[in-house]
Amino acid sequence: MSKIFAVANQKGGVGKTTTCVNLSASLVANKRRVLLIDLDPQGNATMGSGIDKSELQLSSYDVLASLLPPRKAIVPTASGYDLMPANIDLSAAEVELLEMDGRESRLRQALVQVADDYDYIIIDCPPSLNMLTVNALCAAGGVLIPMQCEYYALEGLSSLIDTITQVQQAANPSLKIEGILRTMYDPRNSLTSDVSEQLSEYFGERLYRTCIPRNVRLAEAPSFGKPALDYDRSSKGAIAYLALAGEITRRETAANQNSNQNSGPRPVAEAV
Repeated sequence: MSKIFAVANQKGGVGKTTTCVNLSASLVANKRRVLLIDLDPQGNATMGSGIDKSELQLSSYDVLASLLPPRKAIVPTASGYDLMPANIDLSAAEVELLEMDGRESRLRQALVQVADDYDYIIIDCPPSLNMLTVNALCAAGGVLIPMQCEYYALEGLSSLIDTITQVQQAANPSLKIEGILRTMYDPRNSLTSDVSEQLSEYFGERLYRTCIPRNVRLAEAPSFGKPALDYDRSSKGAIAYLALAGEITRRETAANQNSNQNSGPRPVAEAV
């Protein structure tokens, strides 16, 4: 069964799509099978993966609105991960879903069909807390939150946490915050250090050690339809996302080991 991450933050420009595309490529480099789902009508993850959104025959819109089997909409990418692409058609789904039964769980129903095909499913959410984001949160087991270390980012984070709590209580009790990722990180900025310290105090181990720096190559790569790993493997941005993928897979290994230990046979004295 795959691990499903919703990459979400209602604040725009924090690196959600950059994280989705580059983390997907980096997990593939770590020998993981990955599906990236573009759930943003802007289709930036689609274009950043080298797929022309204007030429799509089927997309995530068809999966959500028409319950199309997801395999029919999934396409391979040159970077090794699979993609469920999106374009402006998806904006219609925001309205159509409001009139549907089980509207918040349409994506979850669809992913049951492909969950065993992948180790990780990464969902790129739109920069708003709408029905598309709710679908992603209902389908996911964890939320990965990219954020810049600035004052207004902290304010927006509290709204997202409230939404996650509401989804936990209403539709997805297993949902949790998988991790907080600091993006566009500049350690020379004193505010960055202050906000980073607050995040560490509040989130503890859920704050990823890896920080994604401001990096020109990382910003250039989408215009070539490539993750930074394929555009310039030696760039600081590509190296940072490889480090993040390594951190995520190590967490997974540690969690599996703890689970196996806890599920093992009890000591004889305890069993008696």
